[in-house]
Amino acid sequence: MSMKLKNSILQAILIFALLCPGCSNAGNVNAGKDSEDIDNKDTSGNTDSTAKRISASDVFSDRDLETGYNENSAAVIKLNGKNASCSSNAVKVSGSKITITDEGTYIISGTLEDGMIVVDADKSDKVQIVLNGVNISNSTSAALYVLKADKVFITTAAKSVNTLSNGGTYKAIDENNIDSVIYSKEDLTLNGEGSLVINAEAGHGIVSKDSLVLASGEYNITAEKHGVSGKDDVSVADGSYKIVSGKDGIHSENADDESLGFVYILDGTFDITAEGDGISGAAFGQIENGSFKIKTGGGCEAAGVKAEQDMGDMHMKEPYNHKPEMGDAHRPGQWGNGTDTPPEAPPEAEENSNNSDSTDTASIKGIKADGDLYLDGGEFYIDSEDDSVHSNSNIIITKGNYKLASGDDGVHAGSDVSISDGTINISKCYEGIEGKTINISGGDISLVSSDDGLNASGGADGSGYGGRGDSFSASDDVYISISGGTIYITASGDGVDSNGNLAISGGQTYVSGPSNSGNGALDYNGEAIISGGIFAASSVSGMTQNFSTSSTQGAMLIMTEAGASGDEISLTGPDGNVLVSWKAGKDYSCVNISCPELAKGETYTLNTGKAVSEITMTDLIYGEGSMTGKGGGKAPGGMGRHRSSPS
Repeated sequence: MSMKLKNSILQAILIFALLCPGCSNAGNVNAGKDSEDIDNKDTSGNTDSTAKRISASDVFSDRDLETGYNENSAAVIKLNGKNASCSSNAVKVSGSKITITDEGTYIISGTLEDGMIVVDADKSDKVQIVLNGVNISNSTSAALYVLKADKVFITTAAKSVNTLSNGGTYKAIDENNIDSVIYSKEDLTLNGEGSLVINAEAGHGIVSKDSLVLASGEYNITAEKHGVSGKDDVSVADGSYKIVSGKDGIHSENADDESLGFVYILDGTFDITAEGDGISGAAFGQIENGSFKIKTGGGCEAAGVKAEQDMGDMHMKEPYNHKPEMGDAHRPGQWGNGTDTPPEAPPEAEENSNNSDSTDTASIKGIKADGDLYLDGGEFYIDSEDDSVHSNSNIIITKGNYKLASGDDGVHAGSDVSISDGTINISKCYEGIEGKTINISGGDISLVSSDDGLNASGGADGSGYGGRGDSFSASDDVYISISGGTIYITASGDGVDSNGNLAISGGQTYVSGPSNSGNGALDYNGEAIISGGIFAASSVSGMTQNFSTSSTQGAMLIMTEAGASGDEISLTGPDGNVLVSWKAGKDYSCVNISCPELAKGETYTLNTGKAVSEITMTDLIYGEGSMTGKGGGKAPGGMGRHRSSPS
């Protein structure tokens, strides 16, 4: 693709054809689940290999969601300190080791000291364990161990309080590497109407080496390593989860099969404090609803000073932890707190008392997927030391409310970021939204960044946190497309930065900053074509660019008297109507404005903090002086009439 495509072709490619990002193969999400447990299963046994998303019926069976049980037919196990009693022939008691050997329902109550519940049944058996006021500890292994079965359901009885714990070490009892308080070799489901406390002084909280479903109940998990881990998947239907972990809070890990290793969350309430990632899916992630409070590492304030290398802009970026000026280049109350002041970073969540080795904390992102990440709704409050929302592939946000504070990027994708709806408020970050491509067709976005606001750069990870190498060269397949939504950017680096092309066909984009001459409100390496919408920016004049002359909507780039943060800026049309207005969030010396009403030959009035200027649009793309762009050339129209007077 040439960098000098004709206008119609460029717009078609950037605005329409690339709005739908490629998605990874979700594959056989029913792997490991018995056919009688799956609703609407394809009778051929095949799964649509082209499926882009999964649904609740793919992962949750009727029995997963059922919390009831038949007390009359259930076997009752009473724990008595160092031993237990049960009348069922399917239960073997050997001191503090209780083994369940057959299909059925087992109701357990009482205290077991330094003991273990083991499920060792036939591979075709389904076993339900009902915890009805238990306290089970094991100093050297798991408190509950599923060795063999088809599927095991752990149900907390209504209003019951249950505790399972490990004493701090694990000693081998067979060929399996048992390293968690609940350890399962088979499909495992946890549900119920009671609560379960899990304390893992060593290892993980809950581990399934197959599929793990969390359907309902209340959970309080403290773990030295992962809080919750499923090899093939972790699927959550509902429930309440408080997790403090030395590694990831929720983790899936099957990286060998791209159809497995995913995290799927339908609903629930989550309070996660993790030294690793808050939620991590090896294959892909999908969240449809829920309430999430996530803190990773030391939060956004712990990222430290990360001076940026000179990436070709002939200057050094500001220090990584440079605090952006919390200006208000946005509409009143747009931060959601009824004021013009962005919120502070999220309050600190409960600190984890277990400190893991530094090699265990290489990834400390809020929500992460190695493959595609779908965010289809929910309330998110994320304070992350690294990226708040991250995918090595594509990120697709269709709705939801996001309050993010990041030590690196607010939203980062290795490929495409696609936002069609939702409210995204990034109160602190290095770069706001970054990807190889960025498609914004809707939503309400507000961000404050210490470097770029929007950055299409090839998608390399670690833009501020670990360095990005040489990913900033111009590329034909790197672009930003804005066709809808409302975007407010307060940036210390470039406001909107594409190392390829930029296409704006709709929406409203307001930029405040930068206030240093090494950056610009608008920065691109290819072409910047505007054909609709509003773009309004106030910044210093050092590196800023105007839109390309192949644009079909008028745009102006005007030098102004030195202006200050807080100035009201407005553009009035020939009829006296205000066309665009906003408030500067940083000091500035020029403005970029484009709106549908701009027409060649007409005269407009620009009001800034210190001056009133009349601008006659001698060209559709009107600029001043020798403003140049990497791909746009000299901004035309410098000889047009521009008369200023003090305000």
